Amino acid sequence: MEEGKRQKTLKSSFTTGAIALVFLIIGFETALFVHKAAVTRLVADRDHPDTVYVVQRVRPKAEPQAEPAEEPEETESDTVYYRKPADRSPDAVRIREKASPRRVESFRFNPNTVSLEDLMRLGFSEKQAQSILNYRAKGGRFRRPADFAKSYVVADSVFDRLEPYIDIPRIDLNKADSAAFETLPGIGPYFASRMVSYRASLGGYSHPEQLLDIYHFDREKYDALKDLITCSPPEPYPLWTLSERDLARHPYLSKDEAHSIVLYRTHQPQEAWTLEGLRKAGILSEEHYGKLSRCVLAGDSGSSPE
Repeated sequence: MEEGKRQKTLKSSFTTGAIALVFLIIGFETALFVHKAAVTRLVADRDHPDTVYVVQRVRPKAEPQAEPAEEPEETESDTVYYRKPADRSPDAVRIREKASPRRVESFRFNPNTVSLEDLMRLGFSEKQAQSILNYRAKGGRFRRPADFAKSYVVADSVFDRLEPYIDIPRIDLNKADSAAFETLPGIGPYFASRMVSYRASLGGYSHPEQLLDIYHFDREKYDALKDLITCSPPEPYPLWTLSERDLARHPYLSKDEAHSIVLYRTHQPQEAWTLEGLRKAGILSEEHYGKLSRCVLAGDSGSSPE
């Protein structure tokens, strides 16, 4: 008898619990549905906002008259309508911006300087964008577009879309400082310093391959960075006006050649002041003639730098 009552009580409790669980699930699903509907509406308001119409009545300025004129009749042209989105609470705006699908854009950018906000415009999440900024903050640098593709937050599909827009400026040999040179592969403080000092000796690089003149700067090192550098036109080297002492400082001129150039200028008419004239006079060695012919020289139409 008691066993039957106990079973009946347990059955009743189980039924009550099951009914409560069903109502709990229904309530939870209803809450989710209401929340989703509310968020969907807020997101929809981003592109199709409620509109408030602001009316401003404009009356033409009356001409001064001797006697008061009658009040002009109001016409449709006297009324101006302004439209603006209805005001939303800060919480609604926050939910709308968080839940709204991000609008992905594609535009030219330098991954070494692009901001977090622009990275998000390019399609990265805030966490992904911050990861790229953290990499840069630790000294990381993207030398080539392919380096950007190696970042673990850049998916292959994203890189394929963005690759045409990646704009990493080349380092200008005639404008960069030693710190910029150190960012090049294989270039440490020693070579960066030598690149700057050799530029001063030349009076400016006329072409990138002049880096090969630097001691121990071999072809392998040059080939590893040649696609990362450029060479803006330097100031023309004043070969025909410098003193013998200054000419002798140039890497492509010996002391004897500097002395002979000064004598040549003294005894030859100005129209004969050309590299070809110096070569024919036996003043320049073939090596120095070849190197100087690729330099930008002042007042010498015979020079043809590449």
